Amino acid sequence: MEDGIERPDLTGRPFFFCGIGGSGMLPLAQIASGYGHEVAGSDRSRDQGRTPEKFQWLADNGFTLFPQDGSGITSADQILVASAAVEDTVPEVVRARELGCKRMSRAELLSSLFNEAGYSIAVAGTSGKSTVTGMIAWILSQGDYDPTVMNGAVMKNFVSSENPFASARVGTPRVFVSEVDESDGSIALYRPTIGVLLNVSLDHKSIEELRVLFGDYLAKSGCAVVNFDNVDARALAGRAANCVSFGIETKDADITVEQGSIEEAAFEISAAIVDNETRMIAPLTLPMPGMHNLSNALAAIAAVNAAGIGIDKAAFALRSFKGLARRFDIVGTTETDITVIDDFGHNPEKCAATLRTLKSTPGRVIAFFQPHGYGPLRQMGDELAKTFATELGPEDVTVMCNPVYFGGTVDRSQGSERIVDLIAGQGGRAEHIAARKDCGKRIVELARPGDRIVIMGARDDTLSEFARSILDSLT
Repeated sequence: MEDGIERPDLTGRPFFFCGIGGSGMLPLAQIASGYGHEVAGSDRSRDQGRTPEKFQWLADNGFTLFPQDGSGITSADQILVASAAVEDTVPEVVRARELGCKRMSRAELLSSLFNEAGYSIAVAGTSGKSTVTGMIAWILSQGDYDPTVMNGAVMKNFVSSENPFASARVGTPRVFVSEVDESDGSIALYRPTIGVLLNVSLDHKSIEELRVLFGDYLAKSGCAVVNFDNVDARALAGRAANCVSFGIETKDADITVEQGSIEEAAFEISAAIVDNETRMIAPLTLPMPGMHNLSNALAAIAAVNAAGIGIDKAAFALRSFKGLARRFDIVGTTETDITVIDDFGHNPEKCAATLRTLKSTPGRVIAFFQPHGYGPLRQMGDELAKTFATELGPEDVTVMCNPVYFGGTVDRSQGSERIVDLIAGQGGRAEHIAARKDCGKRIVELARPGDRIVIMGARDDTLSEFARSILDSLT
């Protein structure tokens, strides 16, 4: 192969997804099925009775589901799709090894499909990937380009009664849009026509490791689209053969905003978008709040502009962008003006963006945070504590439960109580309550008229149910 990537022949091969209900696996399973492959799977969450409606939908839509006991692996022709984190002792892995089945990671399968597309757009960065992927998908679909889209979150514009779990869109295999992940190094597998880089900041890897991964990614992109407002991202732009830049604060960027045109409201933001190459100006009213979302919109506009779509058409399409589930997702507001928001914030930058958006308008914030694992909490705990301590004011409250844990051998010696102590040590107000249900009771006790309650965390679909339960308790 020209690019050195081995591309297995997937024609007609059946797939078995281990963890088929996961936020990264479900959309990929949808795409594989939409491309004509037979798809089956198992999931520990299904066996535990979690989110039964999701698994019922899968069963009703042609996906054959098995207990996670190895019984679904029956033929050497099957390809086992399992993340690198899936242990060798998992029954599906044991059975696949016995039968000699090929095993692919999620990223290996996704990159194989992605790299085969005639025109591909990848979205990378520590924060904002899912939102920008959804924005690009909506712009392209409004322009009748019929993209196939792989996302890590449900895209509300594509939700229907037939597909309530629209984290994927199955379109033509010739146009493929996907977020790409740096946390496991799999970003190195992709060869995008257009490669977007939103930001470089601490998450699962050190900054030094991220600079190498993202720099290599830009070098492999036909055209790089880079956020010049982010210092580390801008520093990597020289790795790209061709580069289109965007930025709100950086006025020498190719795609930017007209000075003084930004207007923020509680649940929307507007600005005049400028193409500095053509001097075209287009009005944008984005129906979601926050400067980070304006930056996300610039990224999407710059990406499709690199593909030949004018900023006027892109900005017009984004006026009807509905956003993504669990990305500043307003669950509801009570008669006493208490608003509950469901949000995917789980690393320092994502949490900071959400908290800044909330603090840009009046009202106290009660921030609930469920860490998405003991390992990530050790990696970024100090930065998370700093984020909650500095972004929130003296009247605001952080409530934190124990990290999510679904089993395994991870070191659980350091938990949420350490982060709460760090927040308090920096002048913030925070409480550690081990059980999530008890956190919910405490939040309801704390809530008063005008508050905004934000539920933050990742890798746990039941957080949305938790957010809804708090709203129900307040009404």
